[in-house]
Amino acid sequence: MLKGLTRRPGVQRLLGALIARWLRFVYRTLTPVVDPPDGYAVAEAQRPFILAMWHGEHFLMPAGRPPHWTVKAIISRSGDGEIIATVCEAFGISAIRASAGFTEEQVRRRGGVYGLIAAVRELRAGAIVALTADVPKGPARRAGEGIVAIARHSGAPIIPFAVATTRRIHLNNWDKACINLPFGRYAFVIGDPIRVPADADAEALEAARLAVEDGLDRAHARAYALVDGRGEPGGPHG
Repeated sequence: MLKGLTRRPGVQRLLGALIARWLRFVYRTLTPVVDPPDGYAVAEAQRPFILAMWHGEHFLMPAGRPPHWTVKAIISRSGDGEIIATVCEAFGISAIRASAGFTEEQVRRRGGVYGLIAAVRELRAGAIVALTADVPKGPARRAGEGIVAIARHSGAPIIPFAVATTRRIHLNNWDKACINLPFGRYAFVIGDPIRVPADADAEALEAARLAVEDGLDRAHARAYALVDGRGEPGGPHG
């Protein structure tokens, strides 16, 4: 019954609005650090770029967006996607409703081709395009080919981003989703850009995909080290 209720558009929008309020409250209670200290400026110099995240580790990401960044987020067409789109809209982030897949049929059914075209168009117009690199429902922390394809066709670099908080709960689901809790520290880590040549062959595309995985894993390891006291803070929030 509860699952059926959450499929209703009105309920999905209400849940999204409540989650956005929760995230805004959580963010306001945290002491944020950025790593590297000039990470925002470095990323700014790469605009437009593709903002890469891991699924389940991205919920607090909208709250850390610099207000002058125009961001378009690729969000699935599912009911959960409707909730996430509502959250993003509350933070000034508009949605491209599409998602990737591992097979050609998955890409077609989930609107992946439209997502690719829309993402390239937004990047060429100067927007930042944000998306999770891994594909629901797994395997988690394995980058799909979609993010690499967007980089190849747009010429925009992929930049790994990670967030972590001192206090958190990890759910027992496919992506071990992290629920960020208030009070404590908040780390916002920005990785090194990854570029994909327009003429990249299959071997180069796979190397880029693996580089995205490595970049995201490194960024998240750094973020958790910072909030858990295993590293020096990168500096105050910009």
